[in-house]
Amino acid sequence: MTAIAVLGSTNMDLVAYVPKAPLPGETVTGRAFRTVPGGKGANQAVAAARSGGKVVMIGAVGADEFGVRLRSALTAAGVETAALRTVEGASGTAHITVDDEGGNRIVVIPGANGSITALEAGDEARIAAAGALLLQLELPLPAVLAGARTARAHGVRTVLTPAPVQPLPAELLAATDLLVPNEHEAAALTGLTDPRQAAEALLATVPEVVITLGAAGVLYAARGRDPLNVPAPRVRAVDTTAAGDTFVGALAVALGEGRPMPEALRWASAAAALSVQRHGAQDSMPTRSETDAFALAAWEAEPRPAGRGAADAATATATATAGTDGVGRADDRRSAGSGEAGTGAAS
Repeated sequence: MTAIAVLGSTNMDLVAYVPKAPLPGETVTGRAFRTVPGGKGANQAVAAARSGGKVVMIGAVGADEFGVRLRSALTAAGVETAALRTVEGASGTAHITVDDEGGNRIVVIPGANGSITALEAGDEARIAAAGALLLQLELPLPAVLAGARTARAHGVRTVLTPAPVQPLPAELLAATDLLVPNEHEAAALTGLTDPRQAAEALLATVPEVVITLGAAGVLYAARGRDPLNVPAPRVRAVDTTAAGDTFVGALAVALGEGRPMPEALRWASAAAALSVQRHGAQDSMPTRSETDAFALAAWEAEPRPAGRGAADAATATATATAGTDGVGRADDRRSAGSGEAGTGAAS
């Protein structure tokens, strides 16, 4: 089972569903309201656990009702919460508006997440024992840097989601193995709106980049290799709130199991496509068996060159469902993942 550590946020999502989002100064009538566990860190932890990973969450919740519910949701998903501190004050919240097209607008109030500024006793051992560390930017930057330094010191793959987007220190980029921005974050980081140009610019600072493109799929780029586009399965989205986090959690598990990068990207895209067809953040995330079944169906629906039929689909499915117990270290995985994508394996 792939071991994954997540250093990140836990928030209670306060979600309003509306036909269309209000313009500045406009009031609209919503049709539903829900409170659901979220936070980019917790979302990625749940996604990885449901994808078959052994996950530990490092973070904080407040000493309030939301904190109790957030911890319970992680535990129920199979995430280890011994390193999830309870601190005085309110838990983090995210105020989300979801329109009928599945689009969202989000305002995050850090709450307890803002108390995490450094690693605490036991955190280094938890990160060192993992095959990958998942980071985001909803915690104070000193904590993110401390996690990245620790992962690099122990040869653990670091996967960084640069959201909410902000300028990234050179030290953080130097300790990042895989950067996973969406297209808007990639543009904000580089000043380039074309994803391929943005990916090329980002490769000057990190060895591998995956840019998520929503309905257009994902773009993978690695130093010295040709870029790879992986299309997204065609689905009707009802709520895209946690699609990116679902993708990252599933991708981390797939890579930890040693899958070739193109296959890992397709499998993670299938998990994200399932999530956008359901409401909520963590509530929308699929189980491993659901992703396996959906990925196989999506593979069978893809146009393929002559000779790539049922036998190839069966092979892909067997690989997708087998998994491994061992997880390679960052340097080995980086070179393997880049090479497989560059040669077009499993594409």
